[in-house]
Amino acid sequence: MKKFLALFMAAAMVLAMVACGNGGNNANSGTGGNNDQSNTGGDSTGGDSTGGDSTGGDSTGGAVTLKIGGIGPLTGDAAIYGNATYWGAQVAVDEINAMQSDIKIEYKFEDDEHDGEKAINAYRSLQDWEVDVIYGCTTSAPCLAVAGETFADRYFQLTPSASSTDVTAGRDNVFQICFTDPNQGVTAAKYIAENKMATKIAVIYNNADAYSTGIYEAFAAEAPNQGLEVVSVSTFADDKNPDFSVQVRDAQSSGAELVFLPIYYTPASNILKQAKDIGYAPKFFGADGMDGILTMAGFDLSLAEGLMLMTPFNAYATDERTVTFIDSYKKLSGGVEPNQFAADGYDCIYAIYEAAKKAGINDGMSHEDICAALISAFTDSSFSVDGLTGSGMTWTATGEVSKEPVAVVIENGIYVNM
Repeated sequence: MKKFLALFMAAAMVLAMVACGNGGNNANSGTGGNNDQSNTGGDSTGGDSTGGDSTGGDSTGGAVTLKIGGIGPLTGDAAIYGNATYWGAQVAVDEINAMQSDIKIEYKFEDDEHDGEKAINAYRSLQDWEVDVIYGCTTSAPCLAVAGETFADRYFQLTPSASSTDVTAGRDNVFQICFTDPNQGVTAAKYIAENKMATKIAVIYNNADAYSTGIYEAFAAEAPNQGLEVVSVSTFADDKNPDFSVQVRDAQSSGAELVFLPIYYTPASNILKQAKDIGYAPKFFGADGMDGILTMAGFDLSLAEGLMLMTPFNAYATDERTVTFIDSYKKLSGGVEPNQFAADGYDCIYAIYEAAKKAGINDGMSHEDICAALISAFTDSSFSVDGLTGSGMTWTATGEVSKEPVAVVIENGIYVNM
């Protein structure tokens, strides 16, 4: 929280920067600001931005300013996920700061390039900014690195999409708004069996990625319980790998009726293409990392026809809140369609906001005090949040969220609920 002296000094610094013509590297993420995906960080409070910090909208003498710092990949191969969580959170920040509420949010986002060491550097930068709450990281490996730091330093941390259980294990301060990897693996096995999609299953997964491996291991353990036979298991170690011919042919020769792909959309796009090239047409079923494939530059949408995936958010839904979110998001992102990572980010900010209200956060609290108060709020049996990715979301003391998964199938280039 900002103390009076800090406010005074910050104001003086801003005036000095304006006088000198501030040319800092962080991009502003406020409405109407720079939405270039090559930015290295955002700093916004939801109002019109001039390069300094402001809470946006009117504030009263009793107003509380909560500084939320985000971390994720704004550049590099995983940038589609980081930018989605960045912009999705910004939509929520803008909405909250426009409310007649005593809580105002200052929001800054740092680029980690999907790298653990750079994520730590981003975290240190947010500490220099006097952050109150950590939002992120977007992906599991960097989040695991940062979680160890926030646990030691006692910052509350909420990740939109780092789904590995290792992120929260033994850390009472770290919570997830996404499904955990084991949850997705078990749910996928049950869904495939209960809907009689297939009995002979092939799995292709990234054995160098914690997310992919975690889902696979849970799926493989649950499949026999559901009467499913895993006839082919093949791996790869780099999402940039362009050649999946060996994996696809193994699935085909094993007689797999369905191929489970607990991987991200980039390698999945190559698998779909190479399966078509050899005339192999099984059912394909993915986890939430598949979300985003329809907005992938240069991707032939016909390859995704019939693809099934689990996602907590359907960008093609017609309810008022979803439609409003999509409209605001596209204005911020320069027309980019939101995916589930964007919706997870939006829900994260609202969850923090609702917990801060419940906990009675005030400007006199240290980040350690805020951490303790938010942990208490999130784990209170009476606390729940209605969001884009779930209604009545609750959390356990282990940081895991409870909400219902949704399966969709791609038909004519859009998601259709199954």
